[in-house]
Order: sequence, then structure tokens, then C-alpha cells
Amino acid sequence: MSKKITIAIDAMGGEDAPSKNIAGLDLFIKKNKNKKDFFFNIFGDQEKINDELNKNKTSKENIKIFHTTSVVSDEESPLKAIKNSKNSSMWNAVNSQLNVGSDITVSAGNTGVLFVISKMILKNIDKISRPALAALWPNKKGTNVVLDLGANVECDENNLVEFAEMGAALYKSLFISEVPKVALLNIGSEEIKGTDTIKKAYNILNKISERGDFHFNGYIEGNKIPEGESNVIVTDGFTGNVALKTAEGTAKFLTDTLKNVVSENIISKILISFSYFSLKKFKNKLDPRKFNGAIFLGLSGPVVKSHGATDKVGFYYAIDLCYKIVKGNLMKEIKNNLSHLNEK
Repeated sequence: MSKKITIAIDAMGGEDAPSKNIAGLDLFIKKNKNKKDFFFNIFGDQEKINDELNKNKTSKENIKIFHTTSVVSDEESPLKAIKNSKNSSMWNAVNSQLNVGSDITVSAGNTGVLFVISKMILKNIDKISRPALAALWPNKKGTNVVLDLGANVECDENNLVEFAEMGAALYKSLFISEVPKVALLNIGSEEIKGTDTIKKAYNILNKISERGDFHFNGYIEGNKIPEGESNVIVTDGFTGNVALKTAEGTAKFLTDTLKNVVSENIISKILISFSYFSLKKFKNKLDPRKFNGAIFLGLSGPVVKSHGATDKVGFYYAIDLCYKIVKGNLMKEIKNNLSHLNEK
């Protein structure tokens, strides 16, 4: 019998925990009731977790609870939190990849603390100088993997190449039948544009793409990201975080504007009712909960950071992302891609 995909959950991280965390878990279990290949290690206050499991009438067949006595707060600095974190749900959920066989960890807790704890416990993969933070964004043709989104403010060309290899591996693990198409985020698509670092990364990626890990599309401008011609977008953490916040703000502006227009008057409401299904499809396409979950790449085990303010649906999607990452053999894909780096 093959080993089940084992997901470690920090039940106490994020707003409205453990209620929304367990409700998201319950949603995953019920949506996948015919699957028998997953198991959950849950870390947090055992009494509160059991109360939420009972409230949701969640099957406990594939669940094991590990009682922890402290919680990392959103206000704590990484340095302060780490001093007191070894009894926390977050620390133990990450550490379970080493001591109880978890394949992946998900937490909605403090991002900075989670990143530092993950680096301390899991360590970097060989050949990776800096882990990166990746996320999934919608595009016209499906989904983009975008990285780095803030873990590394300054990067050299080698960091960007590592990000490209890891991003391509993540894309392959999630979309097995598709080809990763890598592009470097730049101020223009012409080869002469960009910093020296970007140009050096371009030359390296252009060469190693011949090995077949990914197809290299060269440079991409920010306004072309939604087109979907490239599906792995690589940049430094400063630029990536600015792009992320801009995209989130633009999406919110569009949805808020649409809501205001719809509710202006009775005539608007009547007219808009004829486009109900189209509007519902539009809303579904841009629903941020469907893309909840940033992935720490470059560590010896994968860690997913759920948005702290998401609801149970968003947390469900973060768990679903964990399941797909392990199912798609992310770590194997990363190590395979990185095996080529010393040849560059």
C-alpha cells in the first residue's frame, strides 16, 4: 500500500482560527470523500480543534491531532516569536516534516515568522542560495506561477535562474500535461532593455532552456502577464511584491466598481439581472480565494502560506494546493531541474 499524502495543518494560525481552518479542512474532506490517499496531522489546541471537528461533523478517519500550547501572533516580530515558538502550532506543524512524516505544511499565521521558522527547520536544498515565495495568478489561458513575491528584495542573476527552475518545477507539478513557459519580468521585451542582472539571467536561461526543463520566452512586461503566453513569471522580491499588491488592488477596484454600478438604482439592477450568469462567471474567475496559498520554494520540504484573513473556502483551496503539490511530486521536479544548474 502506497503512503498517503500527509498534510500538516497549523490550526491556530490566522484570523478566526481554528474555526475557519477546520471548516476549510472539512470542506476538503467532503469534496474528496471518494479519495483514500490523504492524511492530516493537525497542530493546535486539542479541545478547540475537536470542538470544531464535531461542529462540522468532520470524519476523523484520516486525522491525527497534536496538542500544542502556544500560538504565534500576527504582531510578533520573527526574532521574538522564534524564542517562544517551539511549543507553538506553527513550529510543530513545520517540524512534523522531520519527525512525524508530514509531506507539506500549511499555515495562515504570521508570514515573516513562518518563513524564518521554515528556513531554520527545513534548511535550503543543495544548490539553492535563497528560497523564494511563489504564488498562482489567473491569466486568460489558465494560471501563472509568479516568483519571487517578497522573500528576496535584492537578487543576482543566479538567484533569478534558481527561481526560474523552481517555478518551472512547481508549474509542472500542478499542471502535469502542460509545458512551463518562463519569462523574466522587465521594463520591455527587447533584449537591450533591463539591468545587467536581468540581462545576465536572460543569457543563462536562454542556454539552459535547451535541456527541456522549460521553454524560455525571454522578457515580459507587466501588462502582458495576464495574456498567458508565459506561465512562469520570474523577478526579484521587491518588484514581485509591488506587482502582487498592484494586481490585488486592481482586482479589488474592478469588483468594487462593478458592485457600485450594479447597485446604483433599480434600473441598473433590472438590466444587470439579464447578465447574471456572465457576471457570476466574471466574479468566479477573479475570486482571490481560488488562488489562496503562497508557496515557499527552495527548502527541503514545501510550505504553503495561506492568507490570514481568508475564509473557510480560501483555506480549503490552500489545502487543495498542498494536496496537488505533493501529488505532482514537486520536490522531485525541483531536484531534477536543479541538477542542471552546475552545467550552466
